[in-house]
Amino acid sequence: MPALGKNFKVDENHLHFSDILSKNGLETEIENFVKDSLTKIKFSLIIKPAIISFVALIISFFLDLSNVPILGNISFTIAKYFFPFWKPAAANYEPISFWWLPVLIYILYIFLVKLAYEKLKLELVRTPASETIDRVITSYSSVIDSISTALPLIGAAILLISIRLGEAVFLGFSVPFEIKALIILALGKLFEPVLDQLGVEFQNIVNHVRDLKDRYFSRIQVENSKNILNKLGSGNEFSAPSISNETLHNLKEFNTILENISKLSNSLSKDFGSLNHLVEKFNSISDLSNEKIEQFKSISESIMKATSSLSDEKTISGLKHLEAIVTKK
Repeated sequence: MPALGKNFKVDENHLHFSDILSKNGLETEIENFVKDSLTKIKFSLIIKPAIISFVALIISFFLDLSNVPILGNISFTIAKYFFPFWKPAAANYEPISFWWLPVLIYILYIFLVKLAYEKLKLELVRTPASETIDRVITSYSSVIDSISTALPLIGAAILLISIRLGEAVFLGFSVPFEIKALIILALGKLFEPVLDQLGVEFQNIVNHVRDLKDRYFSRIQVENSKNILNKLGSGNEFSAPSISNETLHNLKEFNTILENISKLSNSLSKDFGSLNHLVEKFNSISDLSNEKIEQFKSISESIMKATSSLSDEKTISGLKHLEAIVTKK
């Protein structure tokens, strides 16, 4: 990305115009990258994650109570293979064949993935974001999961109704339908990796777009810092706005006020600490009577009087004379 941030300047007169040019360059590069990447993502990428579900679809042909194309009455064939002496019970009805139902639902799943694929390509051209991918993948996953879950529930309801209707309806329609509905439920669960793989491929594009933006803004920041340092170092092309003496004086006063506030806060912190310590001492006294409180009060009043008398000029001069006499001795 050599061209991005190339024309970025610190000058206020050219900042906005150059920034627009740089952003346009970034947007153009992202747009071209997204389009090129989307053309490389082919719908055939679903083949690999869909192999497991396709194998389950093939197995579904062997789980049927009626005739299946090419395989015939596969359930009877399997039963005779495992139990050579087994003889099928006589039945007056033929079960309905639902071999086509899983195939039809599987085609529907592929069609929904195709819609998700086209939707992701369209949305990523507009807004390449992870939220867009999550929203599309989640919506189509919910549709597939709803279909695969609903059919077995419907089959269970039909199964319960058919018990009342008799053996012919129960074994001829409800049971074959419920077997295929359960297979469809398995197909829906095994089909989830297809949408996950689709989301991963498109997420790689979003991650690369995010990397492009991060590198772009990092480059802009570095270039901006270098230009500012160059302007400050030269002193010719860049000059700081002139500051009046009154503004400097106000800044100094503000700084002094901040220092005083800091000192005052430290002093208050110490005073509160001393007061807290004193309160703890009082609380530690177990038998604090009214007489002791009065004694503390009288002692504090005496200390206050002594402190105030020390500020008297006569007292101070007397103390100085006493100090002179002691020093002479």
